[in-house]
Amino acid sequence: MTLMDTMLKRRSTRTFTDEPVTKDELDKILQAALLAPTSMNRKPCNFMVVERREILMQLSQCKDHGAELIGKADKAIVVLADTMLADTWCEDSSIALIYMHLMATELNLGSCWVQVHLRFKDKTPAEEVVREILKVDSHYRIAGILAIGHSDNIPEHHTLKDTDKNKIHFLV
Repeated sequence: MTLMDTMLKRRSTRTFTDEPVTKDELDKILQAALLAPTSMNRKPCNFMVVERREILMQLSQCKDHGAELIGKADKAIVVLADTMLADTWCEDSSIALIYMHLMATELNLGSCWVQVHLRFKDKTPAEEVVREILKVDSHYRIAGILAIGHSDNIPEHHTLKDTDKNKIHFLV
């Protein structure tokens, strides 16, 4: 599969089967995360793999809506960025999340990026909720969580016809 094929195939999946993600599949997703570029190569991101059903269920309630799918996933990877290493934590985390998302796609796994940054549970920032669940220090910021699992309900692939070329502007 080419990179373009993987990008066209990548879709957010919100339902998962009971089939477990293998150690080999998880290792490849984490390798992709570690290969993600960061500003000035500071590498502020850490990756917390959550497999315990109890913690997945707690994370599925970390914000008012849109996180429920975590409770149905086999695993979730929380991207924790150390703000003492880089002020580009949000960008660096986002790149790592998409690298993992693309690798999951290449492995024919379902995955979905659940945004945590700038989201709330009642009126509490979702980042605080996740930090409390995971017992993480406050200097770590959380852009998002990638839910991962096998799925028999992955939406149809995109095609190049789906792209809006009117979004491209040239300065000549």
